[in-house]
Amino acid sequence: MSLDYLITILKPMLEGAQTTILLFILAIVVSIPFGFLLTLAVRSSIKPLSWLAQAYIYIMRGTPLLLQLLIITFGLPMIPVIGEYLILDRFVAACLGFILNYAAYFAEIFRGGLLAIDKGQYEAAKVLGLSKWQTTIKIVLPQMFRIALPSVANESVTLVKDTALLYAVAVPELLHFAQTAVNRDFTIVPFFVAGVIYLLMTVVLTLFFKWLEKRFKFE
Repeated sequence: MSLDYLITILKPMLEGAQTTILLFILAIVVSIPFGFLLTLAVRSSIKPLSWLAQAYIYIMRGTPLLLQLLIITFGLPMIPVIGEYLILDRFVAACLGFILNYAAYFAEIFRGGLLAIDKGQYEAAKVLGLSKWQTTIKIVLPQMFRIALPSVANESVTLVKDTALLYAVAVPELLHFAQTAVNRDFTIVPFFVAGVIYLLMTVVLTLFFKWLEKRFKFE
């Protein structure tokens, strides 16, 4: 194994890593607020809305992410009559699958964070004359975020690793280029290189969340 060979395989793999990072960013940015909305829906006094949100979370958490990706990418276009209107770009379909799946997990994390807040906090806010909106923004959300942050960090690291599932729906990401190099050169070195890249991404993400935890712990 030479340095020239490493440079040769590293270039396309880094290009694939860009796709991996882009998917991660899009999934996190959309699924976290969507997950919080699901949490609010579950806690809603409107029973049909609460039941619908609970059913959604149960289905998305109870079925494999890979199956969901396959259904969105290849299954939806096969639906009679409307299937032709549901054909999505592979990357867009993958983003949609990750967002819908991880929103359900984040919803449960946020629900746990809300349940961990002492009911006395709400009573104290009421005594102080704060409205429900002020109580939510100034008291509930900051505490929920601190409580949920470690779990959000763990789920985010899992998301980075789950992006390897893009390979199954033919999106050219990091693992795709690693597999291509392995098949072409009859060596497993590209797999080790891919592993190092995934590891570096998770290390950076872990350090970022540790910094966030320290910052919000002492504020």
